[in-house]
Amino acid sequence: MKAFFFSLRNRLRFYISEFRIVMSATCRSQCLLPLPTPSLKLPTAAAYCLLLTLLLLFQAQPAHAWGFWAHKRINRIAVFLLPPEMMNLYKDNIDYITEHAVDPDKRRYATADEAPRHYIDLDRYCTFPCADFPRRWDDAVAMYSEDTLKAYGIVPWRIQQMMYWLTDAFKAKDKNKILRLSTELGHYIADANVPLHTTENYNGQLTDQVGIHGFWESRIPELFGEDYDYFIGKAEFIQKPLDRIWKTILESHQALDTVLGFEKQLSLTFASDLKYAYEKRGQTVVRVYSQDYTKAYSKLMDGMVERRMRSSIKMVADVWYTCWVNAGSPKLNPLYDVPLSEEEKLQLEEEQRRWRERTNPQHGHPHPETGTE
Repeated sequence: MKAFFFSLRNRLRFYISEFRIVMSATCRSQCLLPLPTPSLKLPTAAAYCLLLTLLLLFQAQPAHAWGFWAHKRINRIAVFLLPPEMMNLYKDNIDYITEHAVDPDKRRYATADEAPRHYIDLDRYCTFPCADFPRRWDDAVAMYSEDTLKAYGIVPWRIQQMMYWLTDAFKAKDKNKILRLSTELGHYIADANVPLHTTENYNGQLTDQVGIHGFWESRIPELFGEDYDYFIGKAEFIQKPLDRIWKTILESHQALDTVLGFEKQLSLTFASDLKYAYEKRGQTVVRVYSQDYTKAYSKLMDGMVERRMRSSIKMVADVWYTCWVNAGSPKLNPLYDVPLSEEEKLQLEEEQRRWRERTNPQHGHPHPETGTE
């Protein structure tokens, strides 16, 4: 019963946090007083009523793993950082932007070209701060070859490329492309904020820490993500997008030693029967990292997962806003519903079929949410 009340309290805090974000975005002129952070020491009838109201208001989904849950949450919260000129379009389509945030991961089953767009193995080329590693695509190709770059990940240049495409979509006032490119850009930006997306040792397989990928970006947010602070601010224009992209990736890479080193250190202090636990997921009982071990790891990292998630949200909103400004800040009403070409329709149908069947192994680094780690 105590665990049940604890879960309800955390959900209430989370939905109030999102409520504050919505109110802030709706009233930029600070016409509303700040909402107080709830302090719920004991469950009350009033608290439960408010919880039920907020649940109905936001129709939020239960927390799953970082892979899918956090990608959806990042895109959703980023919408509320946008200025009013953009927010109407994005908020009216927030369900699409949220649900389709995971499309790039699903696409891994359909094409071998997809996986490298999600990461870059910097340690194959350099050591932090990678001062001699070329930031521009043409310079990197000249130094290492395009095949080599694609073999070890191209996420910084994928983000840059999609920014150009989104800017063009804003200029054309093509609603479908604006929404699709915005949604998928959010996914790649979020991946760039994950330390384990910047290394060849992406799942601890080189340091006897197999499973750490899912532990960091799945288990920790699964337990604590609803209590994160999502009150972040508003979107800002990025003067030099490629510099911002690389700054983010290098920040992620710099955190890698902490991610791996602290888990290795912690594992020496926990017996195996205390490190792991068994939980029911659907109809299956699975072994997971125990709550005590997960809490201790998160505490050692001093809230790193929350910080990287907040960084993702801010960067997604900044990138959307920058593309819109670079397009000339066009009015987003009316927009044109440009129909998909037959080729695009067939491609989407094939991607969905491959995802449903999951008959082909995915390419590149395995992803914990899609069943290969």
